[in-house]
Amino acid sequence: MTTAIDLDKLDLAALLCSRVCHDVISPVGAIVNGLEVLDDEDDPAMKAFALDLIAKSAKQASARLQFARLAFGAAGSAGAQIDTGDAEKVARGFIEDDRTSLEWQVPRVLAPKNKVKLLLNLLIVATSTIPRGGRIAVEATGEGEEGGFRLRTEGSHSRIPPHLVGLLAGEAPEGGALDAHAIQPHYTGLLGRATGYGFNLAHEGEAVTILVERA
Repeated sequence: MTTAIDLDKLDLAALLCSRVCHDVISPVGAIVNGLEVLDDEDDPAMKAFALDLIAKSAKQASARLQFARLAFGAAGSAGAQIDTGDAEKVARGFIEDDRTSLEWQVPRVLAPKNKVKLLLNLLIVATSTIPRGGRIAVEATGEGEEGGFRLRTEGSHSRIPPHLVGLLAGEAPEGGALDAHAIQPHYTGLLGRATGYGFNLAHEGEAVTILVERA
């Protein structure tokens, strides 16, 4: 028997903040380490290494914050629309690296805020299905505001993580407690229900497909 997640607004806000901090703390910590090297080292090679580390980490931290602003933040007043071109830009900055590529086939339009937030959060869900990296392809399905999305990931050791389907459906994981990792798919499910979309996940070979359609 499944149990519905019962989470008050304060706990939801706290866990989402923890999730954002978790994503940003690593590159910010690397910047601090790089600055310490600049202070302590006289070796030109080490200083060059530190400057490169600071530059790359600052870029990564900025990309993650820009993504979080759209995926989790208010991004404008209630009922606002978001340019899917802006969503693509922050998605590429957040996801693409030497292990993971993103193929974006979503037309550039002004779309309802929560629908764009749903798409960005689904991209985070998609990354969890390819823990060793790979390819993520996202495309729009259907027409206009009633249309949905199809996300397909391919990579070695692809999987549908335990409890993911249940968390998307609003079901509590075994033990009932949510942490900063579990809150993200739960929040994605909240966005899906708020916008009238349901999810269908399938795993075949090294590919996982996430189909997002009107419930």
